[in-house]
Amino acid sequence: MDKIKVIITNKQKDIKVPTGLRMLIRRCCNAVLQMEEFPGSVEVSVTLVNNEQIRELNSKYRKKDTDTDVLSFPMGENGKYDIDPNTGAKMLGDIVISMEKAVEQAERFGHSLQREVGYLTAHSMLHLLGYDHEDNGLQRLRMREKEEKVMTLLGLPSSSSYVITDEDE
Repeated sequence: MDKIKVIITNKQKDIKVPTGLRMLIRRCCNAVLQMEEFPGSVEVSVTLVNNEQIRELNSKYRKKDTDTDVLSFPMGENGKYDIDPNTGAKMLGDIVISMEKAVEQAERFGHSLQREVGYLTAHSMLHLLGYDHEDNGLQRLRMREKEEKVMTLLGLPSSSSYVITDEDE
């Protein structure tokens, strides 16, 4: 596999980032790219924020004035990506994860913070690669299957199956 550069920035102070979480984020990015057989070197940016920061981004870029768990900002479209002139790597885009929301959801779903952040990373990586789930149909199901496959590969399988409700959006 080609080189994968994952730049992780912590812009929040509300939640202590556990030891090993940055490595887990990198492993998730790698696992998604391997699963998808994505060719070439890539760069991905992951920023950890709090609920207020992600709400501001969600309001500014999606016109939704509410906090959310993760935002994806793809830099490519239809398999075409900007290239970093210094490295030749495809710039996939940016992932923004609310650590506060990740803690809340880990507690709600009864699993670890590591699993929740891993899941959010895998979910967002799939968005950066062009997957979508807005139609609530087959695409959503395929995306969920891929997310769970990555979690199982990383040793973080779901502790139970859960039904997606409107409040999980």
